[in-house]
Amino acid sequence: MEKLPAQMTVVGISKPGGPEVLIPETRPVPKPGPGEILVKVAAAGVNRPDVAQRSGAYPPPPGASDLPGLEISGEVVALGEGATKHKLGDKVMSLVAGGGYAQYCIAQDAQAMTVPESFSMTEAGATAETLMTVWHNVFERGGLQPGETLLIHGGSSGIGTMAIQLAKALGSKVIVTVGSQDKVDACLKLGADHAINYKTEDFVERVKEITKTGVELILDMVGADYVEKNFDAAAVDGRIVQIAVLNGPKATINAAKIMVKRLHYTGSTLRPRTNADKAAMVRAIEANVLPLLKAGKVKPLMDSTFPLEKAADAHKRMETSAHIGKIVLVV
Repeated sequence: MEKLPAQMTVVGISKPGGPEVLIPETRPVPKPGPGEILVKVAAAGVNRPDVAQRSGAYPPPPGASDLPGLEISGEVVALGEGATKHKLGDKVMSLVAGGGYAQYCIAQDAQAMTVPESFSMTEAGATAETLMTVWHNVFERGGLQPGETLLIHGGSSGIGTMAIQLAKALGSKVIVTVGSQDKVDACLKLGADHAINYKTEDFVERVKEITKTGVELILDMVGADYVEKNFDAAAVDGRIVQIAVLNGPKATINAAKIMVKRLHYTGSTLRPRTNADKAAMVRAIEANVLPLLKAGKVKPLMDSTFPLEKAADAHKRMETSAHIGKIVLVV
């Protein structure tokens, strides 16, 4: 292995604010602790929580790096004590609690996954966060079964495009809501059965037309007035999983609808979960989903790539919401 440098380039948050506060700086290369690996980063995915953290709304959990970046791909260049899952030189992709916008990043050995041979390192850098979010919320929390219908809000997002592919590969039907004709076309091409432009159509009415009875599962990242609409779009005994609140966290609800339809309403966030929880999700993904990735049946839809130093431009792109699929920083 090459000798590791003492210093590295990272992109830090100089102060809470807009994309322009993301500034390249120099920091010491971190050393992996027990159960950790050091990854020489090839690519780092850009995700909505990075934008929230940059604006000051989503502080990193205790002990995590203050640098943004929740998923990476790269090569293992150092092993901490007790790290036995991966070896030096392995190509891995991993969820991280922070620190991804850097030339080197610490990952938990148990949370890193081997990059499928059919994936480029850029694609691998766009995979871990969405894969874990979708697997946990759609399949573990949401319990999606073959033959059921999944409604995905934000269908053209990184999470949405991964959810379409996984749900279809595992035998379910998919309806998405999106905000433009380009996004409708992209989601249908990925395999969605129906794509609804929420700017021109009422998604509750369309869902009722399509399904007659409502949908069994809804994955929502919008919040606000969608909460009540989801109750209307859900079938009896339907499940709704909240994973973000892009339009705001507060909603007025009619609780009687939950009772009458026997709805299950849950939600989760990934970043504060324990390492044990995340390692368990990774083991389930390796058993159930990695074969689909290896076979080329599922891979991240790529929107655009930016050099690490241009992270501010990547955030500007995400904040326009024009992107379809994943935005990735290449190191």
